[in-house]
Amino acid sequence: MLELTDTTYSQFVADMDQPLFIDFYSPTCGPCQQVLAQLPALEKHFEGKAVIAKVDVTRNPKLAAKYEIRSVPFCVSIGAKDKMVKDYELGAAAPARYIRMIEKAQGKGLLARLFGK
Repeated sequence: MLELTDTTYSQFVADMDQPLFIDFYSPTCGPCQQVLAQLPALEKHFEGKAVIAKVDVTRNPKLAAKYEIRSVPFCVSIGAKDKMVKDYELGAAAPARYIRMIEKAQGKGLLARLFGK
């Protein structure tokens, strides 16, 4: 599982060629542990097609500030080409929700399915 930090984030995102899903968490947060438990299955599902990462907000305050995180768990999906946030979720969610977020970052969202973009 990839763990991004204040020092590794910028270079990793600049160099990435696959969509990125990030789970911002705290080690003392119960719902965060539920989301963290889902990450290995997401990693397996998107192997070679997306990067699944986590960020401990207690140890990486600059990243938490960049995304204006006030509550965890907080997950984002980021597109590989434009490096922009494509979707986000605050709080724990079902695995299907995270799959949709990653698919959106892959360009497989609703509009892409409807209009072929």
